[in-house]
Amino acid sequence: MMEFEEQFIMGIEGLKVHRLRSVLTMLGIIFGVGAVIAMLSIGEGAKREALEKYKFLGVNNIIVRDKELSEEELEEVRAKFSRGLAVKDAEAIMEILPTVESIAPQAELDLEAKYEDKSVKATVVGVTPEYQNILNYQPTQGEFLNEEHHERNMRVCVIGSEVAKKLFPVEVPLGKRIKVEDQWFEVIGIMGSKALFTETVGELAARNLNQDIYIPLSSFLLRFTKKEEMASEIDQLTIKIRDTEQLVESATIIRRILQRRHHENDDYDLIIPYELLRQEEKERQIYNIVLGSIASISLLVGGIGIMNIMLATVLERTREIGIRRSLGARRKEILMQFLIEAVSLSLIGGVIGVTLGFILSLIIDSIAEFKTAITPISVFIAFVVSGAVGVIFGTFPAKRAAEINPIEALRYE
Repeated sequence: MMEFEEQFIMGIEGLKVHRLRSVLTMLGIIFGVGAVIAMLSIGEGAKREALEKYKFLGVNNIIVRDKELSEEELEEVRAKFSRGLAVKDAEAIMEILPTVESIAPQAELDLEAKYEDKSVKATVVGVTPEYQNILNYQPTQGEFLNEEHHERNMRVCVIGSEVAKKLFPVEVPLGKRIKVEDQWFEVIGIMGSKALFTETVGELAARNLNQDIYIPLSSFLLRFTKKEEMASEIDQLTIKIRDTEQLVESATIIRRILQRRHHENDDYDLIIPYELLRQEEKERQIYNIVLGSIASISLLVGGIGIMNIMLATVLERTREIGIRRSLGARRKEILMQFLIEAVSLSLIGGVIGVTLGFILSLIIDSIAEFKTAITPISVFIAFVVSGAVGVIFGTFPAKRAAEINPIEALRYE
């Protein structure tokens, strides 16, 4: 009985005899595997972007956002004794609900900030010290707002990375004073650069966090007045729950507290990022399955190509098979030789296909808006699938070669 190594060498030699035909046969596998890798990389990139987005919002957080209403709707709501979202709402939730770890109220205004002859449009955000802990957003220079800043209504601020670049292109911002509208604030910290929050999540509008200027909420409420006469005191409450398992139950209680305090007026939105993340993950899975299925059609075509060529090879080498059988080669050895040829075609095509997939992913990442990410599991799947294609579509031709009658094969011209 022939050793496996000898059978493998014979199989590879069989491919070398018709190199052009072997290369053309592999093209289906190459493009199929390349397409699968590229499609999976798009899906993985989208998944990582979603995780990053929800990681900032906090998977243990519940967000209550002031709802944007028309003037008529706002008048109707205020007539029904709702003052809108307020700091008192945060105090009531903290007092009533034991599952709450901390709450960060925030108020926002789009204003112009100036330093010497430079100016920038920015979102001024009034926050409490809990903000950075709840959202895990830390300054890279200086410090964030603390309790003393908040309690004493101090005129200090922490600026986003883009604000720092535009107002202080060559200077160190720390210790400098910037003018926001007609108020002066000392810069005590610079926030780290954050990926652009470009998608709307639930009712949270897209925004660039790097253009924020953070000041104590007490200073915001004391020094800035919102243009709308009946505007809510604050724009958002971010509530951190101790345990993810208690999110839905806590959200239900928070909704009841707010309904009572707002006299049943629907002037706020309640968003649970964790629930949105789970929903988006399901959608991404379906998206990946669809993309993978479309790309797999190329692998199916490649497999059919391998089977077609191997059948032609068996017919072409019928006399060779007859000679080998007459010299004592068993059916199993003939089957193994042709199966090795089919699997080799598929695996070599798979290796080249993975390389093509890497290149396609880099091209998509550089010229399109899609972010791509190739994972080891996607490469492993591509190799396994390409090998399986070789086995599945190579078995029939190999079996047919093994079943050839040696006497008839010797007579074959």
